[in-house]
Amino acid sequence: MTRPVSDIAFTPTVKALQVQHGSRDAYARMEREGGWEQAITPELEAFIAERDSFYLGTANAEGQPYIQHRGGPKGFLKVVDDRTLAFADFRGNKQYITIGALAENDKAFIFLMDYAGRNRIKIWGRACVVEDDSACIAPLVDPQYQGRPERAIVFTVEAWDANCPQHITRRYTEDEIAATLQSLRDRITALEVENRTLRDAVAASPLA
Repeated sequence: MTRPVSDIAFTPTVKALQVQHGSRDAYARMEREGGWEQAITPELEAFIAERDSFYLGTANAEGQPYIQHRGGPKGFLKVVDDRTLAFADFRGNKQYITIGALAENDKAFIFLMDYAGRNRIKIWGRACVVEDDSACIAPLVDPQYQGRPERAIVFTVEAWDANCPQHITRRYTEDEIAATLQSLRDRITALEVENRTLRDAVAASPLA
């Protein structure tokens, strides 16, 4: 029997806890009905294209976890194919914790947040570091960005799932706020013009 994709996270211990706390039947039904995804769908690709940051989780050979925030222009996390993501890695603080962990343990995790839309995506997989390969790295670099990439990190998707919006507080980027404020400014300007026109009409009226 084929194992459910969600077994990547639902280990026997996790399933035992689900039984203990009364949620196992619901998750077993989810597994029977298709469960989590493995391939990157067009909907997930569109979601990733709008993200300007994500969190990358790794663990070293001893199991010590580490989470690193990655940011860049929208879409800097690239969809290579329906099972592969990749991004250019630029020079940072030279701690090299993430690539050191990946050298010992290639299991990795990507966590994507859309605060404005109150959506979150969890992606399990394996990652590798690619260096001295311009054919791999060059397509990942935004031509408007001045930094020089040192390497690429290529992530193979093994499972992904979307979480509910509970407890996600809406947050907006500067661009999103600016767009909203501009629409308000445009409306205020239109109302001011309308107000002046009406006042001028009233002043010019014989009854004024």
